[in-house]
Amino acid sequence: MATDWAADVKKYAPDADDDAIAGVVRHCGIALRSRDASLVAFSDKSELDRVREKFLQKKLGLTDDDTALDAMIAEVGEVLKGDRTKNRVTVYYLLADKAGKLDLFR
Repeated sequence: MATDWAADVKKYAPDADDDAIAGVVRHCGIALRSRDASLVAFSDKSELDRVREKFLQKKLGLTDDDTALDAMIAEVGEVLKGDRTKNRVTVYYLLADKAGKLDLFR
């Protein structure tokens, strides 16, 4: 699966940092090899819980309560609403940007 992750991110964040995008791709690693795992299913509660717990809390170190973090995820979901495919790299980049944590990926 050859996906131009940077082009997808830049549809939503035109000034996106290429080094940070590459860092998010490295973070996602092997998950990007599978089409299903490379996408975030905003309609699946367990998937959104995983994004909150494994990415926002564990990777980004956010300590906000679950309600605030879920609202952050929902905001990104709203931005991507018109796109059938919600690429994990794009979702993670937008969340990290919103949280001011892109430096973790440079």
